[in-house]
Amino acid sequence: MTILGIDPGSSITGFGIISADRGRLAFVAAGALRVGRSGDLPARLRRAADGVRDLILEHAPDEVCVERVFQHANVHSALVLAHVRGAILAEVDRAGLACREYTALQIKKALVGQGHAAKEQVRSMVQRLLRIHSTGDSLDVSDALAVAICHAHAGPGLRRWEQG
Repeated sequence: MTILGIDPGSSITGFGIISADRGRLAFVAAGALRVGRSGDLPARLRRAADGVRDLILEHAPDEVCVERVFQHANVHSALVLAHVRGAILAEVDRAGLACREYTALQIKKALVGQGHAAKEQVRSMVQRLLRIHSTGDSLDVSDALAVAICHAHAGPGLRRWEQG
């Protein structure tokens, strides 16, 4: 099973793709979609949606999961982020894929064992679990891989493996 994890951002959206087979996880791909900070909002939303569409077409994920953002210090940034998330969710739906959402607390708890872990701890655990040396400079990428790993451990795919 191939899982696409997405960490939406108002200027950078991280993505991570893993395969999960009988509880074994493997790294497939990861990176960042650069939505940008300038330009009009519709163009930025289109770039986010197009990037997700391209990922879906290239990697044909079986399942998609997105980090749910529930608070933000700046109201304007929170609104832009909400729009980006909406564009991403709409594109996932257009592809006919279900999308599961996880909070940062759920993701950190699934990977590190505690919900208030630092982003660097999450990145370290992602590297260990996927047996990779680096996730690059961006914490958005390791966060997206963490979403995918969380889903592999807690999502409906795990129940399917246990039954089969």
